[in-house]
Amino acid sequence: MSSPSAGSREWLRFFDAHAPHYDQNGFAQHTLAEVDFLLTLYPILPGATILDVGCGTGRHSIELAKRGFNVTGVDLSSGMLAEATRKAAAAGVEVRWIQADATTFRLADRFDVAICLCEGGVGLIERGEDAEAHDGAIFARIAECLKPNAPFVLTALNGYSIIRQMKDEHVQAGRFDPATMVANYEDEWDLPEGQKLMTVHERLFIPPEVVRMLTDAGFTVDNVYGGTAGHWARRFLSLDEIEAMYLCRRKL
Repeated sequence: MSSPSAGSREWLRFFDAHAPHYDQNGFAQHTLAEVDFLLTLYPILPGATILDVGCGTGRHSIELAKRGFNVTGVDLSSGMLAEATRKAAAAGVEVRWIQADATTFRLADRFDVAICLCEGGVGLIERGEDAEAHDGAIFARIAECLKPNAPFVLTALNGYSIIRQMKDEHVQAGRFDPATMVANYEDEWDLPEGQKLMTVHERLFIPPEVVRMLTDAGFTVDNVYGGTAGHWARRFLSLDEIEAMYLCRRKL
């Protein structure tokens, strides 16, 4: 197991506490349709090995295992992995769960497919962290684990959406810096377990930046689609939607 970096500890505490309630979130209600769609994007042979980075409570990993794939799920949160282990046992499937930091993990395996969905580690930074180095490290670790030309599907926050919500008063209040694309603010999150005041620190990336980071990490990016949970399709990314989906392949 990789030790969590200083910057990841706040998120670790949040996800450990949130784990028993995570699957009640509205965005987590589309697992079957999401896996159905994922399996149409690239040819994936029966029994293929799949790496799920930032697997959370294992909703995609477990559904893929039900369909006969050999799945490894990686997550930083022991609370999330405890839920994933419980759910896999209840479903009667085996998934290899690994607790590790997505920026530093190393595996000897070489996988046929990788996924990193619903901000599975990407973008989860703390104040003072270098967001590009953080996310780039995740992409590089995933690339190292893939066979040549193996597909990788990523969903990540769509910077265009948040930029379009920002106004000059947000800049003046220090909530958003257009020179660095960093947002800093407190936000009341309506979670299944109740409301929680969160301190948000985000470096907003627009798709061309994410494509560059993926390319630098060793991927060819085939397409960028709309990737908001519950609305996945082979369609153009809307400027106002929450997430973008990146379809990639490990370079030969």
